[in-house]
Amino acid sequence: MEKKDRKRIYFALLISLTVSGTIVICSMGRTIKRQRAEAKVPQELTEVHEPLYTVREYEGRIAVFRRNLDKPYRVIDFDTSLLSEYDREQLAEGIAFETDTELRAYIEDIST
Repeated sequence: MEKKDRKRIYFALLISLTVSGTIVICSMGRTIKRQRAEAKVPQELTEVHEPLYTVREYEGRIAVFRRNLDKPYRVIDFDTSLLSEYDREQLAEGIAFETDTELRAYIEDIST
């Protein structure tokens, strides 16, 4: 091989390695930037939010529980045995409501 051909091959390899290295470094930088952004997500968004009201069965009746309370906030005089099996299963698990409006609409719905 001639000296010119060796130089061309050398510079072609050098340019290829430089371009490949730049691509790898840029990709790693974007990955690190994304991971840092994900780590900065506010903790309140990742915490499980407890609803304002939970409706569930209590001593054969429907009861409304406020957040973090074990005793009912309100007991509705409605016999749960009159509800469908699906509604009774939901009440056994507890139905969550975030607003008074949602709660009132649910109470009106089951009592009619």
